[in-house]
Amino acid sequence: MQRKDGGVALLCLARGVTNAFNLELVNALSDGLARVREDAEIRGLVLTSEQDKFFSIGFDIPELFRLPRPQFEEFYSRFNRLCLDLLTLPKPTIASITGHAIAGGCILALCCDHRFIADGRKLIGLNEIKLGVPVPYIADCILRQLVGVVDAQELEEGGDFLPPKRAQDMGLVDQVLALSGVTAMAVERCAALGALPAAAFAMVKRNRVQPVEEQAAANLEERQRYFVDCWYADDTRARLEAAMEKF
Repeated sequence: MQRKDGGVALLCLARGVTNAFNLELVNALSDGLARVREDAEIRGLVLTSEQDKFFSIGFDIPELFRLPRPQFEEFYSRFNRLCLDLLTLPKPTIASITGHAIAGGCILALCCDHRFIADGRKLIGLNEIKLGVPVPYIADCILRQLVGVVDAQELEEGGDFLPPKRAQDMGLVDQVLALSGVTAMAVERCAALGALPAAAFAMVKRNRVQPVEEQAAANLEERQRYFVDCWYADDTRARLEAAMEKF
C-alpha cells in the first residue's frame, strides 16, 4: 500500500498477471482495508492493479476448484466480508480499472464509490452464470441499486463482458480515460472527496450504502450456502474444469 498526496492510499492488486483471488489475496486486501479504516491520516482509497492487463480475473478457479467444501466456504465467506467492508468504508473509494475486471474483479470494483476504467480493450462484466453459479448476492444488491433492475438483469443473465463505453452508458463505470491517466485521475478525485468534512461525507455515504448492506446481510448466510451448493454441483464442476483450460 502506498501513500499519495491528499491523504490517499493506493492499494494495488499484485498477484501475477491475472490478480486471481485466493484466500491469501483476500486476507491481504482485508488487512490493507483495515489499515485504511483505522488510519485517520488516510482520507480516501484508490484500488488498482500493478499492471494493465488485468484489474482482476476473479476467483482463482484452478486453486479453489480443488478445495474441500469447508475450505471453500471459508474463502467465500471471507470474500463476501471483504466486499461488505469495502462497500461500507466511511471514506471515499475509487477503483482505477487499468485492465480487465472480470467476475470477482468486477464485484470488487462495484464495492467502490466510483469506477474509472481505461479506454481500449478493457472488458468488465459478470460471467458467473456461464460457469453455473449465480452472481454473489452482495454484487446483485449493489448492481440493482447502481444500474437498475433491467440492466442488472441483462448483466447477470447474459454473463457478457462489456467494453468501456458500453459499461459507461449502462452506469457500470463513471469515466472512461486514457490508460496513462486513469490512476492519476482516480487519486485526484479521491483527494478532492477526502478533503470534504469527513463526518458529513461518512454519513452521506452511509445513507447510500446502508440499504444495500442491510439487504445483503439479512439474506447472506442462505445465499452463501446456495452459491457453495452450486459450486459443487456436477454440471458446475464440468463447466469449471472447462474454464480452467483457458485460465
